[in-house]
Amino acid sequence: MTEPDRFHPTSFTTITVEIDEAAKVAVVTLNRPEAYNAFSPTMQEELKSTWRAFRSDDRVNAIVLTAAGDKSFCVGIDRNEAEFTNMAGDSRLYGTSNNFMYDDPGDDLGPKSCDLWKPVICAVNGMACGGAFYMLAESDIIIAADHATFFDPHVTYGMAAVYEPMKMLQYMPLGEVLRMTLLGNHERMSAATAHRIGLVSEVCPTDELMERARWVADAIASQPAVGVQASLRSIWAANDLGTKQALSIGPSLLTTGFDMTSMEEGNAAFSSGKRIDPRTR
Repeated sequence: MTEPDRFHPTSFTTITVEIDEAAKVAVVTLNRPEAYNAFSPTMQEELKSTWRAFRSDDRVNAIVLTAAGDKSFCVGIDRNEAEFTNMAGDSRLYGTSNNFMYDDPGDDLGPKSCDLWKPVICAVNGMACGGAFYMLAESDIIIAADHATFFDPHVTYGMAAVYEPMKMLQYMPLGEVLRMTLLGNHERMSAATAHRIGLVSEVCPTDELMERARWVADAIASQPAVGVQASLRSIWAANDLGTKQALSIGPSLLTTGFDMTSMEEGNAAFSSGKRIDPRTR
């Protein structure tokens, strides 16, 4: 790692980080169950330092992101934190000098905003609302417990929902984003509905959630890392830029993601006759 002096997960107070070096999988857990895992400035900093540290940590090829308890994944920003108490009356949010500039807390919360291009599997264990979408929108695979719910209460409390619905448009149809955003606290989307519209890829009983998420993470992490990360970066580029623009940088992504050693290992595995016994979903 290039940042050993700055990455001390054992000293964190709002998240926990466990690294399974044998599987090359890390589990990041939001750990403020008493506050429904709402994010605070401390959580922002701890998540940011974790995502950035993982960029150069070869012990980690895939990450599971979840939260403590079974009531809530994350309910967004913690309004009780001192740094946030004057938000409603201050037009200069997060210390910016005028309305043309804004320090978005989501730039710290999401792995992609922190330039981490290793797969993140999000295991949603309860309510996910408001600012939780910063994390959901930058996860690669979302699995939900069957009691999980999704909603955005911004407008109910007189706030504009801006960044969250913008980010969620990549995961949800326009009509569903509009409905969730405009109904605010009056309606919650069930895990079953989230699965039906494509927000989550799998719904399972609560007691199976981590096993399902770990299976996905373990399977992904078992494959050559360079190929996985180049594929991930390519898909997100197409999503962000559009197909035509992404294809124009495809050769660069392809050559960057080409690793002869991994190719030789793959060919050897194929030629050995050993086959993976896949799950059917």
